[in-house]
Amino acid sequence: MDTLPKITPLRPSRYALDFNALPQHVALIMDGNGRWAKERNLPRIEGHRRGSDNVDPIVTFCREIGIRHLTLYAFSMENWARPKDETLALMELLKDYLVCKRGKFIKNEIRFQTIGDLDRLPHFVVEEIEETKRLTKDLNRMVLTLALSYSARDEIIRAVNRLLKDKDQHRFQDSYISVHDFGRYLDTQSLPDPDLLIRTGRERRISNFLLWQSAYTELYFTDILWPDFNETCLIDALRDYQSRERRFGRISEQIGEE
Repeated sequence: MDTLPKITPLRPSRYALDFNALPQHVALIMDGNGRWAKERNLPRIEGHRRGSDNVDPIVTFCREIGIRHLTLYAFSMENWARPKDETLALMELLKDYLVCKRGKFIKNEIRFQTIGDLDRLPHFVVEEIEETKRLTKDLNRMVLTLALSYSARDEIIRAVNRLLKDKDQHRFQDSYISVHDFGRYLDTQSLPDPDLLIRTGRERRISNFLLWQSAYTELYFTDILWPDFNETCLIDALRDYQSRERRFGRISEQIGEE
């Protein structure tokens, strides 16, 4: 698993956050672009455009306060069922985002990576993804992961198939596989499990996102639609996270003894 060096947050403590108790990994389901547009009598693509514009300030804020890993559910495998013109517009927005923000990733030492089945993405998008990964692969202040053409069930099946292939080719000799070993076959093998998963947009489900990895993840749902989700909203989620006691199957007394 990838580890990043300890850093000092760039933002002051005026947010009433405990910077020693921030989640190491925040996952975010960016939901509500279409509803945001509909409520304003705008085309759906305008909602997606505003949602795309909102990614940068949230990434920047997370980097500045010291969040080490941020994973964004940008495009699910199920999203391919949407109208073709909408999916193409989303791919164009993704390409534009990568081209426009690549320099900022480098300046702010943000490593870019992806999870999901990239084989289904258009070639013009894959090219920009691979170039952004190449240019940022050695950066280590923060890791930004986009889940693209992603399905957690598909990820688990692909992991099983990779394991079976290794078994057939004698690269995996054991007759038993541990939870830790199986994790090495997942798309997220280089990431810690998410500590906090935030979903915007009024829904109360995780929609096939990081099912294996979220076994002990704290869940936070907000009615705010993604284009309106800002620093203050994220701070509210982080404060809520810090108010919780994470026991991982233990009792409170055991936590207090640590």
